Amino acid sequence: MNKPVDEALSDSVAKQIGSKAKSPFENAYKAALITKDVTYVQGFLSFEGQPFRPTEHSWIEFSDRIVDPSLSHLGKKAADLYYFPAQSLTLKKLKAAIEEAKEDYPEDQPLPIYGSQPYEYYGDIMLGGKEYLAAYDAAMAKCKELNQPQFRNRN
Repeated sequence: MNKPVDEALSDSVAKQIGSKAKSPFENAYKAALITKDVTYVQGFLSFEGQPFRPTEHSWIEFSDRIVDPSLSHLGKKAADLYYFPAQSLTLKKLKAAIEEAKEDYPEDQPLPIYGSQPYEYYGDIMLGGKEYLAAYDAAMAKCKELNQPQFRNRN
């Protein structure tokens, strides 16, 4: 079940960090740095309409709700978004993973983080372990459900 999105806190955090469009991983990382008792989450977002497939995304979570610092850039109502987590990291683990990525691959962006190797490459869709595939499959099923053709009664 989807946790509710705290729209007011999402907007407040987005303003505090200077949230940028098309930067959900960086936005969530910055939000995790300034928000206490949250978990950084990577996964997929499903909604009605284009691109008609899940979007790889990141957000932060409290135990009872989602805070999405990229919400204002999505052009959708929070109630119309479905979040499918693939990986959750504490702030301590997130910082360690970023430091390791910077050391191992200094020319690449450290986010998103796909967990420990070996991980699998799923074509041009994504990179990650089996938990990513499970989250992607669930998100794809939701996209198909949301984007079914609407048949009208022609009587």
